[in-house]
Amino acid sequence: MASTRMTIMGTRHVISAGHYLAAHAGFMILEAGGNAVDAGVAAGLAIDVLQCDRVSFGGVAPQMIYLAKSKSVHCIDGVGVWPKAIEPDYFLKHHGGHIPPGVQRCVVPAAPDAWVSALENFGTMSFGDVAAAAIRFAREGFPMYPALTKFITRNRERYARWPSSAKVFLPKGRVPQPGELFVQADLASTLQFLVDEERKAARKKGRKAGLKAVREAFYKGDIAAQMVKYIRSEGGFMSRDDFADYRINFEPTVKTRFAGIELHACGPWSQGPVLPMTLNLLKGYDLKALGHNSPEYIHLLVEAMKLSFSDRHNYFGDPKFVDVPIKGLMSERYADYRRSLIDAKKACPEMPPAGNPRTLSSVANQWMPEPETEDGPGPGDTSYICVVDKDRNAFSGTPSDGSDQTPIMPGVGIVCSGRGTQSWAELGHPSSVAPGKRPRLTPNPALAFKNGHLLMPFGTPSGDVQTQAMLQVFLNINVFGMAPQDAVEAPRFATYSFPGSFQPHAYFPARLQIENTIAKPVSDALEALGHKVFRWDDTTPRAGSVCAIVNDRKQGVLHGGADPRRPAYVLGW
Repeated sequence: MASTRMTIMGTRHVISAGHYLAAHAGFMILEAGGNAVDAGVAAGLAIDVLQCDRVSFGGVAPQMIYLAKSKSVHCIDGVGVWPKAIEPDYFLKHHGGHIPPGVQRCVVPAAPDAWVSALENFGTMSFGDVAAAAIRFAREGFPMYPALTKFITRNRERYARWPSSAKVFLPKGRVPQPGELFVQADLASTLQFLVDEERKAARKKGRKAGLKAVREAFYKGDIAAQMVKYIRSEGGFMSRDDFADYRINFEPTVKTRFAGIELHACGPWSQGPVLPMTLNLLKGYDLKALGHNSPEYIHLLVEAMKLSFSDRHNYFGDPKFVDVPIKGLMSERYADYRRSLIDAKKACPEMPPAGNPRTLSSVANQWMPEPETEDGPGPGDTSYICVVDKDRNAFSGTPSDGSDQTPIMPGVGIVCSGRGTQSWAELGHPSSVAPGKRPRLTPNPALAFKNGHLLMPFGTPSGDVQTQAMLQVFLNINVFGMAPQDAVEAPRFATYSFPGSFQPHAYFPARLQIENTIAKPVSDALEALGHKVFRWDDTTPRAGSVCAIVNDRKQGVLHGGADPRRPAYVLGW
């Protein structure tokens, strides 16, 4: 299948982002002398405005950063924690085990601290410098685009539940149409207030003091006070102390080697390890010989992913609260055992049992929801940004938090992170609800290296499909030799044979979704193997929207790809 765009190449710097205006905002920072982190944060702040259906400045913003000079990888978790006042069994006692839409699922906003921390530790510019484009898009408006109009239309009743959300997303009582300017005045005022506070502090004590002032203005000042007051009035649990005490975590990455490539993924506080765990399983196969998107190839990847998702379900959670046996799960010995469970001739009809990496035996699955049979899984929220600069520093970030499940904070213009939807109400689950605990996050940016040098940052939106789409694009590039744009546009598939990350954690045993561009004989062969095959359209945003940049050190050229399944774009120079 021919790609619809060409791979964009540059020798100085390249940025690929989930929205074309965000790519432009980051590119302007690079052209002004900023580094990859400055540009990544600028694009991320712009995404907070431009993709406000799927991302919020009050949401999550996990990031992975590579510094070429020190050859060091840094990971910012960028996810908030449950309020101190939440009772672990609250949702069992009051909501029948569900975590309902609204402020009761809110965790502390992490993105503001994540963006500021990235600038503070790895950037060169001020918050005001990198926030300028986002403020302009919020204050003056940006042209409404079809995907955003479609999302608001589909979720109109959800937005209408809260007057503050309806004010923004249903101005004049209707859905804004493509080409109309879409304004977020309260959000612009909030961002401008943070810039003003930064300038006052920086004028006296310098750049770092200015960034500290941004953090304190958000988490300890009037913004926090307004948000807490509203959340409390709606029956939520947040307090001023929850905001004031919050800080992001710098987390170790989880890494593996595959075909001479070192892959770094986010830790088990997220779903990140699913990607390297699956690559470990695939090391024992000649993938190229199987043929790209052949029935044998798709079957193998799906069965391997089912095994990884089973371990995700049974083990992954905030390591500050649960003992995740990540060293054992990532071991070659464990991969050899789990690989032996894959049947090349038959699909597992459900999610396979988890494994015990110590005893190399199966573990019965727990906390399993009733299987779903009819309605297919919906698309996940989120966006993505990657940047490589002239010094070959790299930024990989996956900001998120949709706006249709929790209300916009009146007068503030942001959604308070509703990421509590990715926790479990069941006591004992590794991602259960608890005060100060992080939900298990789906957003998970990644970086890859070869021969000790940067090879590629990459990532995608789309919930439980993220690691699946990332795996396919990674293999498209590094096994099948595709150019980045060809790799991100190639037809994709996804299994849903596991409990989903979002409430109500829907489970679709043996369900396999494939894009319609995959030939019918392939799907027929997959059905003969026992997969329940359902077809998407030719291309669908449900299959993710991968962005990637490949560093060709031999030629000194950066190659960027951006997925047209959503309004992603790439720019280079």
